[in-house]
Amino acid sequence: MHHTPSTCPVCSGELVVTSLRCRECDTSLQGRFTSAPFSQLSEEQLAFVELFVRNEGKLTRMEADLGLSYPTIRNRLLEIIRTLGYEPGEDEFAGLSEDERKQIVNDLERGTITYEEAMQRIQNIQGS
Repeated sequence: MHHTPSTCPVCSGELVVTSLRCRECDTSLQGRFTSAPFSQLSEEQLAFVELFVRNEGKLTRMEADLGLSYPTIRNRLLEIIRTLGYEPGEDEFAGLSEDERKQIVNDLERGTITYEEAMQRIQNIQGS
């Protein structure tokens, strides 16, 4: 079975479900039906969300399951959040320049600082 596409393959516009049919009794419904928020996610993103829930939202547990670094897992989560129409952490990095944020993320990805040190840097910058 295939998932319902959410965007038009011709113009990339939003697709809307307008009819439903029962396989058992052939009953049909017509109208304009909204899709669930998660229907916008790819198969890979849905698998990630399932793993996220199974790990109770603990990204550090997901590191072992996926064999990926914490920053990579966090970036995938942020991508999913954006796909759902939200902008993550809008207030989280207030007062932090783009260059400062990139430097902290780069240091974290290289392993030259820990997650706790990254958070401390963010707090120090925001507090000044």
